[in-house]
Amino acid sequence: MRLLRYLIVSGSAAAMAGAVTLSGATATSVAAPARASHAPSAGFLADARTALAHYLRHSHPQVMLAHTGHAQAVKNVVAAAAFNWSGYADTATRAQTFTKVSGSWTVPSVTCSAEDQIISDWVGLDGFNSSTVEQLGTTSWCYKGKAVYYTWYEIYPKGAHQVGTALKPGDKVAASVTRSGTSYAFKLTDSTTSGNNISVTKTCALATCKDTSAEWISERPSFSTGIAPQAHYNAFKITNGSQTSSGHTGTIGAGPGVNAVTMIDSTQTYNLSTVSTLTGGNSFSTTWKNSY
Repeated sequence: MRLLRYLIVSGSAAAMAGAVTLSGATATSVAAPARASHAPSAGFLADARTALAHYLRHSHPQVMLAHTGHAQAVKNVVAAAAFNWSGYADTATRAQTFTKVSGSWTVPSVTCSAEDQIISDWVGLDGFNSSTVEQLGTTSWCYKGKAVYYTWYEIYPKGAHQVGTALKPGDKVAASVTRSGTSYAFKLTDSTTSGNNISVTKTCALATCKDTSAEWISERPSFSTGIAPQAHYNAFKITNGSQTSSGHTGTIGAGPGVNAVTMIDSTQTYNLSTVSTLTGGNSFSTTWKNSY
């Protein structure tokens, strides 16, 4: 999802990062958690899809950076902290540096309570040091106490488009965004469950989509009323992470710059989601620590 880039002072961060109830336009009591053996009905899934589409129309897509630090022990990797992202972001200062990003992962399951919580996992271009996003991935959402899962893609400023409704935790997915001129090819393949694949091409003017970053991210989406609570997910692990910059294809961190992003709470006191070091340049994992 798109993430509006802010350099947030801690005083205003608490207000912006307040918990969001996603079950509808008004705050109402929500159902008790469903037992794992009871699959959501078709009507429930339709209601959840409508509610999610409503909120995504008001999402803020770029990273909300708290701060960036000094280089980590790993050479040239800069430690960054954000209120809504965890993962890795390769960066450049020259426009149109990146032409492709890709990665694979297993859809994480989420443990739901009565509180609505959400996590989105994706690969994409832009959003870390630019105002646009071109990305696709999977969403795990606790809606009225039940877990629902979707595949989606998004290109600024048209918002997120939900595609798959049959996604399940444990599904193996591979995703990529490839740019050629002003055309962006979004491709996601779910090799476990049919009905979730994405293959679509969209356009964005060079002056609008800068292509100055490539990302592999686990995110708690942000909205006009604050940042949603992060769903309690099992470990999210990216494998086969790759990017193409300045005509050369390489692993994560092979671009001009690389940032390891840890998600932190609004007071900048504790971590919400931590990120591991890179393994072989193309693999890492994020780990849930707290919801908000």
